[in-house]
Amino acid sequence: MADKILLVEDDYALAMGTEYALRAEGYEVVSAGKMGQAYQMQQQEKPDLILLDVMLPDGNGFEFCRKIRGEGCQVPVIFLTAVGEEVNIVQGLECGADDYVTKPYRVKELLSRIAANLRRYRLTQNKKEENYFFGEHCFHPKEFRLFCNGEVVDCTPNDLRLLGELIAHEGQVLERGQILERLFDAQESFVDDNTLSVYMKRLRGKLGKDADCIETVRGVGYRFTRKGEGNGK
Repeated sequence: MADKILLVEDDYALAMGTEYALRAEGYEVVSAGKMGQAYQMQQQEKPDLILLDVMLPDGNGFEFCRKIRGEGCQVPVIFLTAVGEEVNIVQGLECGADDYVTKPYRVKELLSRIAANLRRYRLTQNKKEENYFFGEHCFHPKEFRLFCNGEVVDCTPNDLRLLGELIAHEGQVLERGQILERLFDAQESFVDDNTLSVYMKRLRGKLGKDADCIETVRGVGYRFTRKGEGNGK
């Protein structure tokens, strides 16, 4: 069965061209030009990935992303943003997006990003590791959720992927480049190193006092060390 993509873009010409390219690649595509319509389609169509424009006639993509993440939607979200709008990129990642592509984008780059995000999402969904306790937290790889003292912590998919990668290499120093290659495919050279800094800062914020489990190794990368086992759930 073909993967289904929800394309949320109010520029008709751009939406038509993008939809044509996606269908030519074998994807099923459903489109929306407004946030309200996009939300309805997300609920009804259950897409495997969402391409999301920032500015929409009845709202913005940030609001939409926060809303669906708050409702438990974990499918990859890729923002479509104008060149040079770094603030939008950071805001998009902070509200739960997995990736971004700047307009005008090359079709090959867009397809590469889509394929990579779908691949990572499937790998995440298929993991069967045991629950991992540290401090007041408990990471559930199978459920792909993080708990703190029995309560679910509001995390984005990339927050959880990053935490899972650090936990999988507990006690080891992971170089920044290694983490980027694991979170983003090695061939995705267009991924900015600053993206990792955004993710790491956000993850530490989610962990609260247990954030000291993540040690910054200056000039190299990061190391995760369990500080103690609790009953996170």
